[in-house]
Amino acid sequence: MLIFMATAYSTSTVAELGGSPKRSRRMAGILDTIAERGEVSLGELTQQFDSSAATLRRDLTVLADQGLITRTHGGAKAAGSLAELPVALRDTRFQDAKRRIARAAAGQIPRERHAIALSGGTTTAGVARELTGHADLTIVTNSLSIASLAAPYPRLRIVMTGGILRPQSLELVGVLAEGTFNAINVGTAVLGADGFSAAAGVTTHDETEARTNHAMVAKAQRTIVVADGSKIGKVALAQMADTSSIDMLITDDSADPDQLDQLRAAGVTVVVA
Repeated sequence: MLIFMATAYSTSTVAELGGSPKRSRRMAGILDTIAERGEVSLGELTQQFDSSAATLRRDLTVLADQGLITRTHGGAKAAGSLAELPVALRDTRFQDAKRRIARAAAGQIPRERHAIALSGGTTTAGVARELTGHADLTIVTNSLSIASLAAPYPRLRIVMTGGILRPQSLELVGVLAEGTFNAINVGTAVLGADGFSAAAGVTTHDETEARTNHAMVAKAQRTIVVADGSKIGKVALAQMADTSSIDMLITDDSADPDQLDQLRAAGVTVVVA
């Protein structure tokens, strides 16, 4: 019942926050612009996105209703931190890079008799898609999106944690989720990230999510971080894992080479997909 209810929530969220891939990309672009400038006028947005004022007003209304921006007379401004995009909009960004990263990560997973833990996120969801052809694979996850994606494939065994649902990421977090990860052993943990640097380790925007993913990493024989180049060198609020606990990073060629060299020097195997 929990998975059914959460899947319905995810579908409605996508419809509300984008509807079509084109609109989702535009709305993600609006959030990026507001995050960069702090405040923007409707006229500036119409020029930037080559869309009508009426279309952009509707976009701004949806984003304001979600608490992501604040409407102003003639435009919009940031509402607190715009660091964490809703999952419905994150999926539209860096798609080609994420597909390459996911394919490379799936290539690291044995095709039979293996248990893998997947954190939430669009890149880890891409890894799950690439794993659907594997046989006798157990996927342990706290992500409702990943569980729903993998469920139709009978050769995959899906283990879900309990926990409190984070609507921003559609992940189950908290002591119930941590208890599940603490009770099992997995061969590989695949961890998404909002930031990864040699000094700060793997970080995310939410401290409860960080504790849950820390429990996942602690019980894994090896941990692979999957993150597009925009995340490399960035530091978010809460640490999920320190650099010494990461075996491999799979990223793309947009990552800062100096940051990658620092990670290599810290003992992380770096794969550029």
